[in-house]
Formats: sequence, C-alpha cells, structure tokens
Amino acid sequence: MNRTSSNHEKAIMGDGEASPFSHWWLVGCLAAFSMTSYLVRANISIASETMGTELGLNHVQMGEVFSSFLAGYALFQIAGGAIGDRFGPRLTLGISALLWSLTTVLTGLMPRFFAARTEFLLFALFAVRFLLGASEATTFPVGNLAVRLLLRPAQHATGTSVMFLGTCIASSATGPLVSYLALNFGWQSAFYLTAIPPFVLGVVWLVLAPRDRHRELSEPRRRRLQRREATAILFRRNVVLLIVSYISEGYVLFLFVFWMYTYLVERRGFSLINAGWLSAAPWLTALVLTPAGGFVCDRLSQRSKEYGARVVVSVGYLTSGMLLYVAAYAHYRWLCVVGLSISIASLMAAESGFWSYAAHVAGDHVGLVSGVMNTFGILGGIASTSLVPILVRLFGWGPALASATGMAFLCAGLWLFIRSQDTGDESHAPVTIGAENLPNID
Repeated sequence: MNRTSSNHEKAIMGDGEASPFSHWWLVGCLAAFSMTSYLVRANISIASETMGTELGLNHVQMGEVFSSFLAGYALFQIAGGAIGDRFGPRLTLGISALLWSLTTVLTGLMPRFFAARTEFLLFALFAVRFLLGASEATTFPVGNLAVRLLLRPAQHATGTSVMFLGTCIASSATGPLVSYLALNFGWQSAFYLTAIPPFVLGVVWLVLAPRDRHRELSEPRRRRLQRREATAILFRRNVVLLIVSYISEGYVLFLFVFWMYTYLVERRGFSLINAGWLSAAPWLTALVLTPAGGFVCDRLSQRSKEYGARVVVSVGYLTSGMLLYVAAYAHYRWLCVVGLSISIASLMAAESGFWSYAAHVAGDHVGLVSGVMNTFGILGGIASTSLVPILVRLFGWGPALASATGMAFLCAGLWLFIRSQDTGDESHAPVTIGAENLPNID
C-alpha cells in the first residue's frame, strides 16, 4: 500500500511533471460537483408550487416525488462508493454528472409524455427523481476518494472542506436562482437551464481529469479476499464509532435544511420573503467556517489523525448544539438568527473531520467506507425530518430544536472513544487505484 510521492503524482497527473496547482484545480472541480448536485436536487422544491398546480399534483403527491430522490440517494450510497473504488473518480463522477443533467431535463419533459393529473405522470416523476438520487449517491463518497488520491494526508481535511464549500454556495444561492428562472422562464425551463451546469461539468471532468487506474478484479480468490478485507475494516471499533456518530450529522443538518424556513415563519413571525433571505444567512456564515475547519483539522492532525478529527468534530458539534438551544429559546429574534447562523456554520466546519478520518481508516476502500458513513447520515436525516413535526405538535418548537442539541452532544461524546490504536495501516501514504497497488494478500 505504501508508495512514494513521485509515484502518487505520476498516477494522478500522468507521466508528465506533476503540478500541485493542478491538484487543487481538480479539488475545485469536486466543489463544483457538490454545488451542482445540490442545485439539481433542490430545484424541484423551489419550483414545486407552480409545477404542482400546473400538473394537478397536491402537496402529498409532490412530497412523494421529493421522497423518491431521498430513497435513491440513500439506497445507492454504498454501491456508489464501491463503484468509485472499482472504476475511479474520473469515470464515476463524470458519468454521474451526465446522469444528473439527463434526469433534470427529463423532469421538465415529463408533461410532454404523460397527461396531467394521471398516475402515469406521478410514477414517471417518481422514477426520474429516484434515478437522480441514485446517481447523486456517488458525489461525496467518490469525492472523498478523489481527495485521498489527489492530496497528501496533511491536506486531506482542507481538500474535503473545499469540496463542501460547493454545498454551502448552492444552499445559499439555489432558492433565489431557481425562483428567478421559474418566474421569468417557466418551471420547465428552470429544469432545462439548471441541467446545463452538471452537463458541462461532466464533460470537462471526463476530458481533463486524469485517467483512472482502476482495479483488476478478474481473479475470484482475490475478489473474495478484498470483500473480506472491506468487511473487516467496516467492523473496526473506530470505524463503527465514526459511522454511528454521523447519524447526528444527518439529524441536525436535515433539521436546518427542511425546517428552518418553517420555524422562522411560524415561530419567529418573519414574513415569507424575509424568511427566505434569512434562511440563506447560515450558509453564508458557513462559507467562512467550513474551510477554516478543514485547515485547523489538518494542523491538529500533525499530532495524529484521531486528535485532529476529534477536536474539530467535538468543538464543532458542542458549539452547534449549544447555539441551537440558544436560538430555540432566545427572546430576541436577532439573537435567534445569529444563533442559527453560527450553529450551522459550526456543523459544516466539522465535516472535514468526519470525511478526512474516513479516508484515513479505510485503506483501499475509501469510497465504500464513505458511502456507509453517508448512508447512516441520511438515516439520521430521515429521522429528523419525520420526528420534528411530531415534536412540534406535542411539545412545541423549543423541544423540537433541542432534540438536535441532544444529538449534537451525543456525536461529540462518541468521538471521545475513538482511539489512536485502532486505525489500521498507520503509514497512510498516498495510494492509487491501480491493481498494482492492491495490498499483498497472497
């Protein structure tokens, strides 16, 4: 598994001289992948009012269409990560982006194929959005693999934080952008226009990204041993704690994504327009703290990867949980908005700790381990989306938001049990995906 830096650079950049700038340009492309993936998943929620009215779909039916994306996204996280391990980031992410573009265009075209107010139209939309979710499942697991391959271990957290910057940018800009497109060009045109960025990105990535050196898996015995190795990694104590702790990430993050706008309107009394702008404020704050978290994590990781990730995740989640509690019970509306903004920014600052540590402990199975971790995060998000309205109805908004505080503290507590002696291969030198770099298992 150990390789020299020169071998790593040749594997990534080709036979010519490697360029660190080129590495970071490629990491910037990963940020573009996360940004465009969020754009094409969230566009339907912004266009849903006009779209549902024209197609004769009520809120329940539109909710089913929304959930179809989440189903595909959750079910294919592990498979998407494993495909990335097998075929490499270039082919996996490039083809995925082209599928995002295709399914987004098909979402706008469905009324041309099926009459409004029919079960056929609803099923077609469900299928298309499910396929979009399945193809987007590669985004972060394979992106994390690409960071592992492109950068040295001392830069992994920073690289991961740059990737997640794309999510912050898209989260703050998607609402105004899609609203403008739908209002001025129609909801169908909004889908056609938002399909352009992933198409361009997919083509550019396939043309300019370094060619993958994927694994040769022709030998049955070797395949069995690799599966056994992957299973052993997933059941290591530190990996189990990492994966379980990520449930809290999904729970807290999805609360912000799905319920913050409603909270600002119903509980805090903001107008619909003001709530829309204010709901973007936390993501603007996250633009600053997300890369800062990655930089700090890499600095602290010079002591050990466990230490760097533990400090960033624990501090980020303790801060996020406390400020979320303050926001829930603050008397002044401005204090609530400030608390929410710094809370979600602290959450995003901790992301690099999870993902860089996943790359550290995963060996040759970064995509797989990242996919399993993200699957558990999505399960936490599903729990949050389902439980929050029940808690609001039974106890009010305060306890509903405080439940996320409890989950954040639980996450920080779990990281106290992640120890340095359970990390597998401690060298963690850069690796490529070529068959010649598989561990010697004979």
